[in-house]
Amino acid sequence: MIRTESLTKEYLSGGKPLAVLKDITFEIATGDVVAIVGPSGSGKTTLLGLLAGLDRPTRGRVIVDGQELAELTEDGLARFRAERVGFVFQTFHLIPTLTARENVQVPLELRGEDGEARANELLVRVGLAGREHHYPAQLSGGEQQRVALARAFSNSPRILFADEPTGNLDRATGVMVVETMLGLNRELGTTTVLVTHDLELAGRAHRVIRLSDGAIVEDRRTDG
Repeated sequence: MIRTESLTKEYLSGGKPLAVLKDITFEIATGDVVAIVGPSGSGKTTLLGLLAGLDRPTRGRVIVDGQELAELTEDGLARFRAERVGFVFQTFHLIPTLTARENVQVPLELRGEDGEARANELLVRVGLAGREHHYPAQLSGGEQQRVALARAFSNSPRILFADEPTGNLDRATGVMVVETMLGLNRELGTTTVLVTHDLELAGRAHRVIRLSDGAIVEDRRTDG
């Protein structure tokens, strides 16, 4: 589903190139849950952004679902993300003036679809039946994150990218969100790539890729 080849990302610092990622090469199989871990500044979020087509590498290749991202224009990347990718972030990015159901419908409406039935179905799947008419301010942090999960799955993505999805939640709520996310992975077969500092969450993944100073220092299967 995802393949990288010698992926490198550099930024200019003081007029000199600073490598944030260095020659990253790996493959991720369809349906796998992969956790990317490592200390702050190790390149985790940068890597996730490159895999999702939110940024372009300095060198190297990213091939996602058979598509080399470098071959796509900005409009092509936007279509690629809209049609094949779902996103969940540490901050929920819900629209405060829309209800839970309306927030889930947004990606579908951008594609010219009504999506009300699909949104209701997904809210049931994430355990929010009866909360579809509530606004974000009327929901707990865990409930808001589950709305964000439902929204991420509204376009039936082939891949889910999650950046610290439990970072703003307490332990019990975070566990609930993780169970929901992994349940959707099992049910729908969506390849899931998540960045996390939570080693317990990482242990629930099928595979852990550990970064340090922009390079892979560990890549192992787990019992998750």
